[in-house]
Amino acid sequence: MEMLHYDFMQRAFGAGALIAIVASVLGVYLMLRRQALMADMLSHVSLAGVAAGALLGLSPTVSGFLTAIVGAVAVEYVRRFYKTYSEMSIAIIMVGGLSTAVVLMSLNKETSKSFTSYLFGSVVAVDKAQLVLMLCVTVVAALFFFFLRRPLYQMTFDEETAKVSGLPTGLISMLFSVVTGMIVAAAMPIVGVLLVSSLIILPAALAIRLTSRFSAALLLAVVIGLTGVFSGLTASYELSTPPGGTIALVLLFLLAVGVVVQKLVRFIRAKTKHSAAEDTEMHSYGPIPRLSDDTHTH
Repeated sequence: MEMLHYDFMQRAFGAGALIAIVASVLGVYLMLRRQALMADMLSHVSLAGVAAGALLGLSPTVSGFLTAIVGAVAVEYVRRFYKTYSEMSIAIIMVGGLSTAVVLMSLNKETSKSFTSYLFGSVVAVDKAQLVLMLCVTVVAALFFFFLRRPLYQMTFDEETAKVSGLPTGLISMLFSVVTGMIVAAAMPIVGVLLVSSLIILPAALAIRLTSRFSAALLLAVVIGLTGVFSGLTASYELSTPPGGTIALVLLFLLAVGVVVQKLVRFIRAKTKHSAAEDTEMHSYGPIPRLSDDTHTH
């Protein structure tokens, strides 16, 4: 394909593939743990780090990455104070991160326009340093999900039982939050702060809808994520549209189509079973007698 002849498109597809894989897996865990908003919250915290880095003359990418990890750790500590209302930790940290980002951006008026790429993403502008960072994050996240897959599975569905059985749930939960922060920060250059949750949540939302098996949901989410990223980048190149928004729209379209197709399949199966039940009921009464034509009998 013509677009793959360009170095920036090659980096875009490479970065998109790396993040789509780990982000989709992360999304399944977040959905099942009822923490879907955590990705959105950490993206706002990461934006505060980007603004701080730009204001202090540091690398915005590195400062945003480190701030996202700090925010992830802070969420875990706040969540322990509000055990009954654990979702409050997400709301509190999100407000703190977003308000800090707004204030820091207002203090740095010269570079305020450059924050548009962080808000909406610019995967075609990913440089080699960012690509290396994404590769490192992908490797760390993959190792984390692979070696801790059984404890994470137990904690996802019943954290109290996992704790009673002797698992270090506090440490694992903290590591999970840190990995989430790393993935969110790495995904920001692709879809931006405002759309980062789409890359994490939408593939998982469709996968969980289509299958009830955990392992199948993980695999299906990765396939959907890769399909959405590759299709979105291709459409963005052909139509000259923003890549982050295009990827999000493609994923949303896939979710809508998947839900509609699933409903149609269920409807057809229900009709088929209903027809089969009616046939069984009629045959249970024996053969239907044929009515004689009395007009020829007299």
